Amino acid sequence: MSQQPVQTVSGKLILLIKAGYWLALLIIAAMVVASFILLQQTMATQQHNHTLLDIVGTQKALSQRIVFLASATGAASRDKQPALVSALKQATAEFETNYDLLLDQTNADPMSPARLDPKSIESVLFAKPFHLDYFSVGLVANGERLISSFESQLTGASDGYKGGGERVNLDASVANATLSGYAALGQRISADADERSDKLLALHRTLFYATLAVILLVALFIFRPMSNAILRKTHELIDARNSMAFIAVHDGLTGLHNRTFLTDHFDTLIKGTHRRRERLAVVQLDLDRFKQINDTLGHAAGDYVLVVTAQRMRDSCRASDLCVRLGGDEFVMILAGAGGTEDINMLARRILAHINEPIVFQGTTILPGASAGIAVYPIDADNAQDLLVHADLALYSAKKLGGGNFSFFSEELRRELDYRKQLEHDMKVAISERAFQVYFQPQVSLTDGTISGIEALVRWNHAERGMIPPGEFIPVAEKCGFMPEIGRIVISKAINEAAEWNRNGIAFGRLAVNVSGTELREHDFDAFLFETLEKAGLPPQKLSLEIVESVILDDEKTGIAAKLRHIRAAGVHLELDDFGTGYASLSHVNPNEIDRLKIDRRFVQNIHENGDNSKIVRAITELARGLGISIVAEGAETEAELDSLMAIGCDQVQGYSIAFPMPRDKALEWLTARMPKKARLTVLQGSLA
Repeated sequence: MSQQPVQTVSGKLILLIKAGYWLALLIIAAMVVASFILLQQTMATQQHNHTLLDIVGTQKALSQRIVFLASATGAASRDKQPALVSALKQATAEFETNYDLLLDQTNADPMSPARLDPKSIESVLFAKPFHLDYFSVGLVANGERLISSFESQLTGASDGYKGGGERVNLDASVANATLSGYAALGQRISADADERSDKLLALHRTLFYATLAVILLVALFIFRPMSNAILRKTHELIDARNSMAFIAVHDGLTGLHNRTFLTDHFDTLIKGTHRRRERLAVVQLDLDRFKQINDTLGHAAGDYVLVVTAQRMRDSCRASDLCVRLGGDEFVMILAGAGGTEDINMLARRILAHINEPIVFQGTTILPGASAGIAVYPIDADNAQDLLVHADLALYSAKKLGGGNFSFFSEELRRELDYRKQLEHDMKVAISERAFQVYFQPQVSLTDGTISGIEALVRWNHAERGMIPPGEFIPVAEKCGFMPEIGRIVISKAINEAAEWNRNGIAFGRLAVNVSGTELREHDFDAFLFETLEKAGLPPQKLSLEIVESVILDDEKTGIAAKLRHIRAAGVHLELDDFGTGYASLSHVNPNEIDRLKIDRRFVQNIHENGDNSKIVRAITELARGLGISIVAEGAETEAELDSLMAIGCDQVQGYSIAFPMPRDKALEWLTARMPKKARLTVLQGSLA
C-alpha cells in the first residue's frame, strides 16, 4: 500500500475517532444535564412536599387550639376573657390563612373529576368521607362567630353579634373531623410524594446506567488508541516527580544530600545509634582556600573543586554513612557505628588525606586544603543541633591550628562555647543599652605633623569582665548577626563626637569609620548614614568609610556597588582598608571609586628589617601616587618603622608610635594640645613718645 492511501486511511481514522469522541461527549453531557434536571426536580418536589406537610401539621395543631381556646374563653372569668379572645382570634386567622395557602399550593379544584379518585388530594378535601374543605370552612366560620359573640359581651356594644348563644358554640366533633381530615391529607401527600420520588429515581437510575454504558463504549473504542500515549506521559510525570523529590533533598551541584535532608533524618539516625548502643561521629568540613580559588580562578573552578570534594567524600565512607553539603564549601559527614576514638581518628585522617589531594582543573593544579571538626554522640552531645554546633566549634579550632587538619570537640571547647553563649547574651544587653564605646586613633603626616584623620574604633567595657578585646567579641558578633546594630551605634557616637569637634573648631582631618559588608547590605544603610550626618551637623566631606577588599569583590552581586557610589556622590570619602591582604582586582583601585588606600599593619611591622615588605609598601605607594589616591600606613610602632615609611614616601601613618586608641575625652585633649597656637596681642603700659 502506498504512503498516500495509508495517510488517507489514517486521516479518516483520526477524523472518525474525533467524531466519535465529540459525539460521546455530547451524549454524556446530555445525560448528565438530564440527570441534573431530574435531580433538581426531585429536590424541588421534596421541598414542596415538606412545605405542604408542615402546613398540614400546623393546621392539625391550630384546629385543636381553636376548640380549646373557645372552651377556655367560655369558662373563664370576665377579666381573663379578653386575652383568650385575642388568642382565639389570632389562631382562627392563622388557620384560615394556612388553609388558603394549602389550596393554592395543591391547586385543588372542587369541580375536578379527581375528587372521585380515592387516592387524590381533592378526594380528601371535597368528597366523602372527610369533606375537609367543609369542616375547615365551618371551623373558621364558627370561630369568627364565637369571637364576635365574646367581643359583644365584653364591650356591651349593641351593633355586635345578634345571634343566640347556642349558635356560636364550637362542637368538639367539628375539631375532631377537621383533625382526621388533615391527618388523611398528610398521608395522601406523603404517598403521592413517595410515588413521584420512585418514578424520578427510576428514571435517574436508567440515565445513570446509560451514561455508564456510553462511557464504557468510549473507553473501549475511542480511548484505547490513546492509552499508550497516556501511559508514556504518566511515566514521564513519575520520572519528573522522582526528580523533584531527589532535588528537594539533594544538592544540585554535588549530588550530596542537603541541609533539609539532614534536618529531617538526623534525629532518626541518632535514635538508631542509641538503640544499637553505638557511637555516631559528626565530621564537619570546609575548604581552607575556597574563596581564594573562586577569586583567582573563577567560579567554574570553585564548582569543580566542590564536585571533586563531594566525590572524594563518597569514596572515603561506607554506604551506611551520610554525606551532606550544608552550603558553600561547608560539608558534613555522619559516620554511623564509628567505633572508638582511635577508629574515628584514623578514619578522619584517611578522609582528609583523600580530600586534600591536588585537583587539576584545566591544566592548573589546585590545593584546596580541608579542615574538619568532629563531635561524637553520645559523648559530646545527645541531640542533632548540639552535635552540629560542637562539630563547628571543633572545625574552628582546627582552622586556628593552620588548616588542613582536624580537631575533636573537647571540654575546653565546651567552656569556650559556654563563654560564647554568655558573650552573645551580654552583647544583646550591651546593644540594647548602647554600651559600646568609641575610641579614636589619630592619623598624622610625617612631613609636617598635621593631623590628616582620626579613626573610630569600637570598644566594649564589660561591667564584670572589664575591657573585652575587639578581636574577641567582633567575630562572635559577625557570626550572630549583631554587627549591623553594633556598627550603627559606633557610627552614631563617632559622628556626633566629630560634629562637636567640628563646631568647636578642633582640627581632626577626616573621621574614618569601619563598615562591614553586612552593614552595607542593609537596605537602609545609606539613608541611616545621611540622616545621622544631618542630625549631628557633620559635613559629609569630614567622614570616611573604611571597607575591606572582599566588599569590593562582591559588590556587583550584592548591590553594594550602587550604594557606595550613592554615598560617595554625597561627599563621603571611601577608603580601602587592609590593602594587600585580599584579592581585590586592580580595576577597583582607581580615584573614581576609592579616595585612600590603607596599607595593612603586617607589611609595616619591621619594615626596616624586611626587604620584601619594604618593596611591597613602595610598590603600593607608587601605585597610589600614580593614580592620585592618598595612602596611609597603619601599625607603625617604632621610630625605625616611621623612618622607613618616610624614606619610601608614605607620608601618612597611624600606629602606637603616634598615639594609642583613646576614649573621647583623651582624644579631645590630644587634638586640642596639637592645635596651632594663635598669636596673642600684648598691650604695653605707659605713654607713647
